[in-house]
Amino acid sequence: MLLDIDKETVLLQRMTVGQLREKYEEVWGEPTNTRNKQWLVKRIVWKMQANIEGDISQRARRRAVDLARGTDMRTTAPKATKPAIKPAGDTVTGFVQPEDDSRLPPPKSELERVYKGQKIVVLVLENGFEYEGVIYKTLSAVAKKITGQHCNGYHFFNLNKKGGKR
Repeated sequence: MLLDIDKETVLLQRMTVGQLREKYEEVWGEPTNTRNKQWLVKRIVWKMQANIEGDISQRARRRAVDLARGTDMRTTAPKATKPAIKPAGDTVTGFVQPEDDSRLPPPKSELERVYKGQKIVVLVLENGFEYEGVIYKTLSAVAKKITGQHCNGYHFFNLNKKGGKR
């Protein structure tokens, strides 16, 4: 007897969840607690097909068991490794001044950009950027304020690696 899987699937999808649960019990020989219609349809069709065409071979089952036995299954999470402790003589404490970015013009310069028909002017400060009276730490924060979404500030203001326009 051949099984038309597509036809059976359509018939099963038209059934209610209660009817599918009864069909599941009929096909599998045991009741189910699930009320997930898609899961029930898939499991019923699979079992009907397996009953007609046959399940996986005993050889395949043995191979799966052999593979499962040979696997190293982790039952607990790996322990966190402790960072290596440096000798006290090599430790340096203090503030590190970041290098000036060559893409930025000097402080008190203005960056200009036309965005959506409006001229945007940003003042470069020693420790940030001023836009509409508000000081921002990064150029990307200014660009996010203007556009409403995250974008690279250098890219938004067309600054290349040498500090000028692209």
